[in-house]
Order: sequence, then C-alpha cells, then structure tokens
Amino acid sequence: MGKLEPPSSRSQLFFIGKDSRGNWVVQDQQHLRGGLFIARAEALRFAMFENGHRPQAVVMVPGVFELDLSGKPSVVQQPAAQIAAPRARRVPEGLLSFPAAPAVVPA
Repeated sequence: MGKLEPPSSRSQLFFIGKDSRGNWVVQDQQHLRGGLFIARAEALRFAMFENGHRPQAVVMVPGVFELDLSGKPSVVQQPAAQIAAPRARRVPEGLLSFPAAPAVVPA
C-alpha cells in the first residue's frame, strides 16, 4: 500500500482563521470541505493535506472567520468582544438532545 493521496484539489485555496469561540476554522474556496480544530497546527495540517501540500494555497484570514459550508466565507469585521456569546440552555431532566442508542426495529 502506498501513501494516502489527497482528493484532486491541487488548485484549491483553503482559508484558515479563528471563529468567535476561539476554534480554528478551515474552509476550502468552494465551501465543500472544512472543519473546526482546537489547535492551529492541526488546522494547517488538514489544509495542507487537502490542497496537495501547497503552502501558497493556504490563506490566513484576519478577524473572526465562521465555518460556513453552504455559502461564501463569513468574515466578521467587528471585534470579538462585541459578538454575543451563545447562552447555555438547560435540558429538562430525563430528556436527551440525541438518542442514547439507535432504535432497532424488528423486521
């Protein structure tokens, strides 16, 4: 077996920046691939792998950069202090936000 090859995206730009929560965001130029990362090094490693190890195809975005896989990149020009932090929401006891285990339906 050979070395893993990235998808055919050698001509794509990848944007890297921080979102309003402090996560590192990576998003490709066509908004089809991307992700959230805790560390800048991991975000850069992902972008480099996806673009065929071309550092000239990685763009660092100043300001707040939110992940958006459905449209154009969203760069907020206002300071992060002015962005409202999401509020914690209390989940009533006994309710889960997702199923504990997948339901098995007999055939």
